[in-house]
Amino acid sequence: LDDYKRTATVEKVRRKLVGALYEQKRLGTTGLISFIDIDPIVGLTAIRAADSIKSAVREDGMEFKVASQTLKGVIDRKCESLLHMSLDNNFVDIIGSLPSADKDEAKHLDIIFGLAKKYNKPVHVHVDQLNTQAEKQTELLARKTIQHGWEGRVAAIHSISLAAHPKEYRQEVYRMSRDAGLSFICCPTAWIDHRRTEELTPNHNAITPVEEMIENDLLVAIGSDNIHDIYKPFSDGNMMTELRFLLEALHIYNYDELVKIATTNGRKLLHMA
Repeated sequence: LDDYKRTATVEKVRRKLVGALYEQKRLGTTGLISFIDIDPIVGLTAIRAADSIKSAVREDGMEFKVASQTLKGVIDRKCESLLHMSLDNNFVDIIGSLPSADKDEAKHLDIIFGLAKKYNKPVHVHVDQLNTQAEKQTELLARKTIQHGWEGRVAAIHSISLAAHPKEYRQEVYRMSRDAGLSFICCPTAWIDHRRTEELTPNHNAITPVEEMIENDLLVAIGSDNIHDIYKPFSDGNMMTELRFLLEALHIYNYDELVKIATTNGRKLLHMA
């Protein structure tokens, strides 16, 4: 991935993005957010490319927002500086975050929320991706959201490891999430390939426990973590595929809830409603 980014140009990334966006439009997508890498390897090249097509995509009938993807973390000064520059230039609509990219996840989130307050931006955070009881990042995110007073403006992406914890812990995290006004984005096919381990956990699928979140009045939307890339070369980003995986994995057959997950919930979460 880094080898690809080292050779990236604005025009090269722009062509890739335009192709992907219009494929999404063909599949029926009316609004979306894309996480664009900002790090010392690619610099601002990719985010400039994304910014350059926003107006044209919107004029063509699809709402398009850009989030920063901080794959190398934010504690390193160069990484944080690049994120500042992207925000100063208004390239970023939503601040993206990957706490596990830094050794100190709490400090990572403190920096992210500091920027969110400075630039008045929502925050979307990739948490609990590894399907293990060792991860408690959703809980940390809820606590940090409340600590920084950013309730109702934060989304947790994945939260898969929640399902690996006992029910009592899951319910406590749902209560915290309600207090924090957290929303959730489930990307069903992203981690369905999680390798089996010998770790003993509650019996579950490698997917966000959406059915429990619905029962706890939490807003959930649908997403795709990877499209035609090094991690998921055969993923075409079709949201109907993602929705089918979601409903089958979790036995969610409530048509109205599925429609909301696929439509209005996403627009609310992306502040497009």
